[in-house]
Amino acid sequence: MANAIEEKDNRLKRSMKSRHMFMISLGGAIGTGLFVSTGYLINQAGPGGVVLAYLAGGLLMYLVMLCLAELAVVMPVTGSFQAYTTKFIGPATGFTIGWLYWINWIVAVGSEWVGAGILMTRWFPDVPSWVWISVFIVLMFLLNAFSASIFAESEFWFSGIKVTTIMLFILLGLAAIVGLMPFEGLNAAPIRSGFAHDGGLFPNGFIPVFMTMVAVNFSYQGTELIGIAAGESENPEESVPRATRNTIWRILFLFVTSVIVLGSLIPWQEAGLTDSPFVLVFDKMGIPFAADIMNFVILTALLSASNSGLYASSRMLWALSKSNMASPYLSKLTPQGVPFRALTVSAVIASLALISSVVAPDTVFLWLSGISGFAGILVWMGVALSQYLFRRRYIAEGNSVHDLKYRVKLFPFVPIFAIILCIVALVGLAFDQEQKIALYYGIPFTIICYLVHYLFYRHKHPKQEQTGKSL
Repeated sequence: MANAIEEKDNRLKRSMKSRHMFMISLGGAIGTGLFVSTGYLINQAGPGGVVLAYLAGGLLMYLVMLCLAELAVVMPVTGSFQAYTTKFIGPATGFTIGWLYWINWIVAVGSEWVGAGILMTRWFPDVPSWVWISVFIVLMFLLNAFSASIFAESEFWFSGIKVTTIMLFILLGLAAIVGLMPFEGLNAAPIRSGFAHDGGLFPNGFIPVFMTMVAVNFSYQGTELIGIAAGESENPEESVPRATRNTIWRILFLFVTSVIVLGSLIPWQEAGLTDSPFVLVFDKMGIPFAADIMNFVILTALLSASNSGLYASSRMLWALSKSNMASPYLSKLTPQGVPFRALTVSAVIASLALISSVVAPDTVFLWLSGISGFAGILVWMGVALSQYLFRRRYIAEGNSVHDLKYRVKLFPFVPIFAIILCIVALVGLAFDQEQKIALYYGIPFTIICYLVHYLFYRHKHPKQEQTGKSL
């Protein structure tokens, strides 16, 4: 199977190192969901509810990443989840997962650009946000239009800035919590904590915790970029497991600790979407220019996430084309191994975020996040189910799991529990008035994908191969 797919991938340049894959995954995850949307989530679920939601989302991310790592080591292809679901679930599901993932990143990229435009209004309130978004679109397109190694190196340094800044934020925030730094609105005390005031942990009850799970999972999305980048990795058998381990634990630490600091320092009634809660914390610390510096770093983070998103969407669209699930026009590569046509189409569609930035940035932005979260959860569910079916078929064909160079332990608990958590997150959408619109768009889009495949693509796929020793 791997050899057959690799034959299609032979023009892609395997130029990414383990450090690139790790930082690309971090870059894809650390963006709007953490830096901008967290304030809205604290307002809805309370400080304790948000921490619980981030822990639950982190557990789901952990389980899915384990499943993905096993598949990516066995089949390190650019199509990633689309190739896995096509082989182990069925071509119609592979078609749907591929297009859902493309839509997921198209919407996410637009959300990152909208968030970046909102941040720029802090410095230039008289300049419409769509002007800045236009500039960012051109910049991100150019970063992706050259070789994969140039993109990977730029994303490595972008992500490094984000991680360093979050660590600094955590340290300063902890100092403010224990009273070592002044903080506007909080009296001096041995421990300052918003968790113990005005309703404490769950001021709005437990239902909002489930309602926010999809938005939280949106924050974690991007970690699965390891699977996409595996097709351009120098040594996927070593780099994929290493990058997976590094990503899981660092993301969990950075996200959960940041949310604890935010929940401690910002009253849940004041949290919202207008300003980034990170910028608000630095403003209240009274550090000269610190808020502006943080605003710049968050801006860098959002652009970095959109940079990763354009990479992921262009590779998935190219993979769909190579699998006869999209126009063959999109399969053309430049001499440097860049799917320029797929990149152009992805950037143009993502540019529709301009509309939301002009019409209703404070509402459509949330809808975009919900739609992207819906698609992302279905993709994660597809990864877990693919790993479950792969392992069962692998054993049924007489193979030993000990021959796998990377394998998920506690099978089948890991993929089954991941699927259950995905279902719980999707159910939470129905209870959120702002985000349940994602169901109205996501479910029909999924059905349409299956219908389109049945009507136009079901006869265009080669016969599925055996799993066994060909892997």
